[in-house]
Amino acid sequence: MRYSKEHKLETHARIVQKASVRLREKGAHGIGVADLMKEAGLTHGGFYAHFASREQLLIEAFTYAMDRSTARWRKLAADTPREQRLALIVDHYLSASHRDDPGRGCAVPALGAEVARESTKTRKAFAAKLDAMIDAIASEYVDAPPKVARKQAIAALATMMGGLLMARIAGTGELSDTILDAGREAVLGRAAPVKRLGKQSAARPAKKAAGKSAAKASATPKAKAAL
Repeated sequence: MRYSKEHKLETHARIVQKASVRLREKGAHGIGVADLMKEAGLTHGGFYAHFASREQLLIEAFTYAMDRSTARWRKLAADTPREQRLALIVDHYLSASHRDDPGRGCAVPALGAEVARESTKTRKAFAAKLDAMIDAIASEYVDAPPKVARKQAIAALATMMGGLLMARIAGTGELSDTILDAGREAVLGRAAPVKRLGKQSAARPAKKAAGKSAAKASATPKAKAAL
C-alpha cells in the first residue's frame, strides 16, 4: 500500500516525538529500535523507510527535544516583564515537576553523558542545539555586553543542568529539594520560586515591600539586629 508524502512526513514526525520521550526516560541505549517503533504504532520492519540508521533517529530525537526546551523558554518569556523572565525560566527548570518528568524535560541532564560517548556527528548535532540554548538564556542578560552575557548564560545553564541531574539522583526527598533550591539561589541569588504575575511587573511591589521592611526594622533594636 502506497502512502502520500504528507502521511510519511507525519509518521516520521510521530516516530521522532515518541523516541525523544522514551530516550529521555530510558537513555540512548536503554531502549531498542523495535521498541521505539512499537511506541509509534509501527513495526520494526518499517524503520528504514524513515531513517538511514539508528544514529539518524537518535540525532533527530535529541535535537527535537532540545528545540522543545528552547521553545518552552521563549514561550515562558513571551508574556512576562523582562526583569522577571530569567527568574521564571530558572524556577520552571529547577522545579520538582521537571525533576520528576525526564521524558518531557531537558535532554541535556537526561542524555548528556551518553551523547558525550556517541559519534562525532551526534555530538556536533547536540552541541549545535546546546549553543542555541545558551543564546536563548544569554538574551535575558540584557544589561551585559554580548560576550559577558554569553558567559553568564553558560554558567547559569551549567548550574541548572547539573543541579537538575543531582536532584534526580537524590530522588524526591529533602536532599533533592534542597539541591533545587541551591541551584536557584546560585543563579538568581534567591532560592524560593516567584509567582508569575503576567504583564504586571513585580519590581515596584518588591521595592515597596522592601521599604516597609526597612522602616519596620529600624523601629526596634531587635529587628535591626536580625537584618
